[in-house]
Amino acid sequence: MERSSLEINLPDTHEEGKLYVVDSLNNLNKLNVCPAESQHTLDEEENTVGAGENTAGSNRNQCLFFVTFILTLIISLALVSFVIFLIIQTRNEMDQISSRLVLEKKNIEELKKMNNMILKHLNQSGFKE
Repeated sequence: MERSSLEINLPDTHEEGKLYVVDSLNNLNKLNVCPAESQHTLDEEENTVGAGENTAGSNRNQCLFFVTFILTLIISLALVSFVIFLIIQTRNEMDQISSRLVLEKKNIEELKKMNNMILKHLNQSGFKE
C-alpha cells in the first residue's frame, strides 16, 4: 500500500526541520508526478526563488536611494531658501545705505550753499569796512 506525501507522519522537529521535510517531500512528489523532461521547470523555480532574494535586495537599494534622494532635495531646498533669505536681507541693507547716502549728499549740498552765502556776505561786508 502506497502512502501519499501528505499522509506521512512528520517527526517532531524544529520549525526549520519541518519546513525542510515538507519542501523535500514536495520536490519528491513533483519528481514522481512530472516526467524527466520537465525537470528544467524545477530548476527554473529554484532560480526564481534566488531572483526573489535579489529583488528584495534591489528593493532595499531602491528604497535607500529614494530616501537619500529625498533627504538631498530637502537639504538643497533649505540651503536655497537660506541663500534667498540672505540675498533679500542684503538688498534691504543696501537700500537703507543708499537712502542714507542720498540724504547725506543733500545735506552736503545745502552746507556748501550756506558756506557760499556766508563767504559772499563776509566778502561784501569786508569791502565796506
